[in-house]
Amino acid sequence: MDFLKQTRYVPMNRRRRIYEGKGKILYEGPEPGTLIQHFKDDATAFNAKKHEIVDGKGVLNNRISEYIFNQLNGMGIPTHFIRRMNMREQLIREVEIIPLEVVVRNVAAGSLATRLGIEEGVQLPRSIIEFYYKNDALNDPMVAEEHITAFGWATPQELDDIMALAIRVNDFLSGLFLGVGIRLVDFKIECGRLFEGDMMRIVVADEISPDSCRLWDIATNDKMDKDRFRRDMGGMLEAYQEVARRLGILNDNERPNGSGPTLVQ
Repeated sequence: MDFLKQTRYVPMNRRRRIYEGKGKILYEGPEPGTLIQHFKDDATAFNAKKHEIVDGKGVLNNRISEYIFNQLNGMGIPTHFIRRMNMREQLIREVEIIPLEVVVRNVAAGSLATRLGIEEGVQLPRSIIEFYYKNDALNDPMVAEEHITAFGWATPQELDDIMALAIRVNDFLSGLFLGVGIRLVDFKIECGRLFEGDMMRIVVADEISPDSCRLWDIATNDKMDKDRFRRDMGGMLEAYQEVARRLGILNDNERPNGSGPTLVQ
């Protein structure tokens, strides 16, 4: 598709905004079936009850997510990603998002450790997949497969496809991060329905970045993800930069010179 290589840049104020979330904005794409995904610098936690602007975060998430999605595409794991357009934006395929957050856990941390009384850092007997219903008003409650199929959020076959994708992504990410000295504790993905003519398939959508993964340094257990923001640890931008550096995405000259977090009233 030649237009993917020759997309003309359209200024943001002339685009039609499709959707704005806590960390990204979706704009109408240059061709039917495409969208432009813009990464913001907003850092949010606890369903946006905590909110700051971290200058440069969106640039890093864009670059890291681009790198991971390119790798997934190359392995035959279907995603919505087409290509990065600039420092903050990606060209993606338009999909029908399934209203679920799919969380894969390898190590006890966060809400799982709290719910089950397991010490953070304990290796789980096997990887565990959890589902959360995407609904801000309800604080994204955890749901079972029975809820998902009973309420029609996804069919049993779609759920099987989602779980198979989640396992493949987990296998890939675990090896990728292990190779650069990082432990993949857990991560979240979203999936969507991609319609191509009469065919429909489930693909990985949204983003994969330190915003959506728990990443710990193997040697020190230092947190290299959004928990630095959630837990007021500081150093969030520097941690994201270190993840990008280890993955070989950014060299020292390319690092976004963020001014640090700015409180949003």
